[in-house]
Amino acid sequence: MSRLNVKKRYTISGHKDSIYALAHGPEQGSFFSAGADGMVAQWQVEQPEEGRLVAKSPSSVYALKYLPERGLLVLGQNFDGIHLVDMKTRKAAGSLQLTPAAIFAIEEYNGRLFIGSGDGTLSVVELDGLQLLYQQKVSDKSIRTIQVHPQKEEFSVGCSDNTIKIFTLNFVVPKQVIEAHRNSVFTLAYSPDYRYLLSGSRDAHLNIWNSAGEYQKENSIVAHMYAINHVAYSPEGGYFATCSMDKSVKLWDAEAFRLLKVIDKGRHAGHGTSVNRLLWLSENVLLSASDDRTISVWDIEWEERA
Repeated sequence: MSRLNVKKRYTISGHKDSIYALAHGPEQGSFFSAGADGMVAQWQVEQPEEGRLVAKSPSSVYALKYLPERGLLVLGQNFDGIHLVDMKTRKAAGSLQLTPAAIFAIEEYNGRLFIGSGDGTLSVVELDGLQLLYQQKVSDKSIRTIQVHPQKEEFSVGCSDNTIKIFTLNFVVPKQVIEAHRNSVFTLAYSPDYRYLLSGSRDAHLNIWNSAGEYQKENSIVAHMYAINHVAYSPEGGYFATCSMDKSVKLWDAEAFRLLKVIDKGRHAGHGTSVNRLLWLSENVLLSASDDRTISVWDIEWEERA
């Protein structure tokens, strides 16, 4: 038999308010964080005391995306569009005003940024020249999450109107609209093999969709007590993690969709308030960011038992 062991390595502090965004950094073990204090910081997991400020926004930052092939960090500034930072020179590399609403989602594919805003606007930006290619209001409520399926050349958009909207990469109107949840869709994640699309909602349900065809729902799990803020697959796809407004992080078997471990304050000295974001640095290292202004670093290992 085997058992999944979880141990908190340490807690990283430095932000002055809730942390909403995490993103991989340029070097192995490095990552970025941002939140309500407007500060964007870079950290190295082996040297957590040496975090450094990368950018400072006058308002909250809800979304980050690092583009390793270009050395650019893209941040969504609340009410002020996107801002690019060249991580080689650590200087501003451009800004683009999109809508007056907050930006909750930034994804990149094939040299283009797909950006979702709090007013339901979907924007597509060409990175070369930083040009707005397309912009359309696709929901009367917020766009909270975007995920790209490169094999099918489409992307999924999770909205606060309770739907998942599927678009082709050359979209005009959605090719499919899924009445996915009873409340806002906060997070989406394709499995590494793109067999499944997971959706997490304010209704606390985790839904599993077969993405091979027309996104038929295969399962629905009451995964948390309150809103699911984020879901993230481990790099090798053996398991995935969810985090919630209920202050917990949960680890799941990715094949059987079976709960493996609950990480919370009582059992593992976890977070004391809503857990907003997750980031896998490797198959055995998971980060979680919270309203409590901290980032926890978790070591996750399978232990073989006789």
